[in-house]
Amino acid sequence: MVRIGVRPILWHLMKYYAHFGHKDFILCLGYQAETIKEYFLNYSECYSNDFVLTEGGNRLELLGTDIADWRITFVDTGLSSNIGQRLKAVERHLDGEEIFLANYSDNLTDFHLPNLTDGFLESGAVASFLSVKPRQTFHLVSVAEEHRVSEISEMGQSGLLVNGGFFVFRQEIFDYLEEGEDLVYEPFHRLIKKKLLTSIKHDGFWACMDTFKDKQMLDGLYASGEAPWQVWREQNGTDGREVGGSNGHVRNGKSRVISPR
Repeated sequence: MVRIGVRPILWHLMKYYAHFGHKDFILCLGYQAETIKEYFLNYSECYSNDFVLTEGGNRLELLGTDIADWRITFVDTGLSSNIGQRLKAVERHLDGEEIFLANYSDNLTDFHLPNLTDGFLESGAVASFLSVKPRQTFHLVSVAEEHRVSEISEMGQSGLLVNGGFFVFRQEIFDYLEEGEDLVYEPFHRLIKKKLLTSIKHDGFWACMDTFKDKQMLDGLYASGEAPWQVWREQNGTDGREVGGSNGHVRNGKSRVISPR
């Protein structure tokens, strides 16, 4: 719920998915679940949309809307549950969905989402995720005998990729997820053995909000009017109108987005 501008990062992420036609959300709630519930229960469209106020403030006419066509399911998945347990806890809400999308809810990107969903449908895989090059600089260290450093390099120069937190799954993912397991380690290794896990590399914008420095960076981009993740706005940024998205050929034109953190 940490804010970028007037809206929390969760809203920015949901707005990103909604742009591509995915407006049926499941929020896997844990710590401070009441804060997220209260935010949407008391949601005001006025903060991020133009409006006209008349009759001395008694009449409000919105000139735009954010969430009028969203469907949000709020599910308590436990205070200490890991990602796999949170996913398992909402399985019943995904009944009938051939595929669904999932996200950690603390990362943003300008990636064209249909490139992930369309490729996934063609691959026959059970799971796929976005691979990204981290914006942060980490020093990779190799230590030899007697604690002597043999090599040091920056992760940004190493070509290493990390899990970007944007997932697409088939229902079969639950067959690979056992009770108490985290999502990425045990289930994904089972999928790797059967060649049922794929990933799409993204060289464009991607960022997560893990530290105060991350927040400062995202706030700075937002304040400058150059927030790459706001794919729902026209590229020239002149009027902020929404542009058309794609459903990614999901069955019945919709899928569910899960925010497990």
